Amino acid sequence: MLVDTVSLSRSLSSSAPPVVIDVRWSLTGPPGRLAYDAGHLPGAVFADLDADLSGRRGEGGRHPLPSASDFEALMRRLGVSASSSVVVYDAADSVPAARAWWELRYFGHSDVSVLDGGYAAWVAAGLPVSTEVPAVVAGSFVARPGGMPMLSADEAARVADCGVLIDVRAPERYRGELEPVDPVAGRIPGAVNIPTGGNVGPDGRFLDVEAIRSRFARAAADEVGAYCGSGVNAAHTVFAMTLAGLPTPALYVGSWSNWITDASRPIATG
Repeated sequence: MLVDTVSLSRSLSSSAPPVVIDVRWSLTGPPGRLAYDAGHLPGAVFADLDADLSGRRGEGGRHPLPSASDFEALMRRLGVSASSSVVVYDAADSVPAARAWWELRYFGHSDVSVLDGGYAAWVAAGLPVSTEVPAVVAGSFVARPGGMPMLSADEAARVADCGVLIDVRAPERYRGELEPVDPVAGRIPGAVNIPTGGNVGPDGRFLDVEAIRSRFARAAADEVGAYCGSGVNAAHTVFAMTLAGLPTPALYVGSWSNWITDASRPIATG
């Protein structure tokens, strides 16, 4: 699930290198494509979280899943086949990379890893970067949805009531004191707050397994789900818990941006 810079560098020099996908992205910009064009891992291809790894915005939320056919076409364009080993990376903290990891797993591709520490770790290790856009041989990826657990709004409410639903947003957003992105503040009633930012250290690398397990000790339940604003940061928590050998939470992909599209759904604050 997690690969370091040394191991990835060796793999890229092997006779069967992985498909490396750059998914650098920030909610507030600038576009990740600009960072990719300025320098990326040698041979890496680019996928945009908004345009490529998300469907059309609407009632499904700000970052709904792309359709199976669109995701299949994207992976083929990026050179992914059933036999491909895939590595995804972002700037440093692995948030968009974890969402790309989750989507690949959801659509049936199990051989996918995240570069720990992302592009920042690669550069800090003194490894080469490139501005060349590689020529890609089209892959034969076939999307098979259902490879990861997922929640609808109703299912998220049930997990909050009967299991543990983790709200991974910043505490002030969880409490409804501040909402810089979505038009309504608050949280899903019954959710507990374990912010995604605590899954990694200051350098963007994941905490060790025992530290991650300790973070989620209060999330032990038969059913665990995770949500955020639009299903991106929550995928990071799904990744972290799976990495630590904990039960894999079901991802509420629509998250808060989907929850608030129905005014009849309850909202908690404080």
